[in-house]
Amino acid sequence: MLDLKNLVNDYYLSFDFKNLREETKKQYQYFLNVMLNTEIDGKPLRKCDYTKLPTRYAKTAYNIWCDKGIPMANHVMSVTRVVFNHGVREELCTLNPFSSVRKRVSERRKVVWTKEDVQKFLDTAYSDFNTRNLGLIGHMAYAWCQRLGDMRLLEWSTIDFDKQTVHIEQSKRKADVYLPIDDDLFEMLQQQNQDFGFQKYVAPRPKAIKGEYRPYSLHKLPVFARKLMQQAGLSDELRLSDLRRTGTTEMVDAGVGIGQIMSVTGHSNPNSVKPYMKNTLISANFALTERKKHSTSITNADKESV
Repeated sequence: MLDLKNLVNDYYLSFDFKNLREETKKQYQYFLNVMLNTEIDGKPLRKCDYTKLPTRYAKTAYNIWCDKGIPMANHVMSVTRVVFNHGVREELCTLNPFSSVRKRVSERRKVVWTKEDVQKFLDTAYSDFNTRNLGLIGHMAYAWCQRLGDMRLLEWSTIDFDKQTVHIEQSKRKADVYLPIDDDLFEMLQQQNQDFGFQKYVAPRPKAIKGEYRPYSLHKLPVFARKLMQQAGLSDELRLSDLRRTGTTEMVDAGVGIGQIMSVTGHSNPNSVKPYMKNTLISANFALTERKKHSTSITNADKESV
């Protein structure tokens, strides 16, 4: 059978797929299911002959995915390209119809939360046992300026309660960061450890599934978070993923150097930090105040030398 579903199944049996992290495998499977269930001309792609799939279908499918958001569309197309490249290498097909489809570039998101937004979210989340773990995921992402994906998968083995520190191996850049835990967050983690320390995840879904506590999935997390944020009365413009950006922007506003910021965020290139350096009143006030201090100190020094 030359149905596209069979090509995907062949990829699942490959060494390349088996060598991926378990969480990455789940993400690939999710994106590929989106692709396979996409209908073009009344027919799902899963039933199309992958050896004859026209570029027109690939372009149409990508446009359909873009309706769900450009980042989502780019993820689906990237993984679909991986599958077709596998097919070409294994001589199952001769062309990758998605290779000539141009990805759209989405505008870099700049939204940050206010201190009041963060407090509303945490107060609402921590007031209910069923939402507490969502609040903790957001709290850690904000306090440590880390990605939600790493926070939802964080394990107790990464936290040193004696030293009040956490060691995070970032999934995206593979960077290792060692961070202190502030007193407020540390208190929450101690309480969390009493309630959920019997299993490996710091903030799993609060109800066991078939006797097992599992982390929120990458795709369910924002769904549950949106309901919680609406309950807290927050703007629909805000996203839970903005909390990493918010924390990083606050470091910039505080005048923290790029090198120190990189030691927190895990970035290896200073250019990756520049998007966080927004023109804010706080940042401008800090810069001009420091300038005035410097000018005053020079003037005083000149007077003393006379």
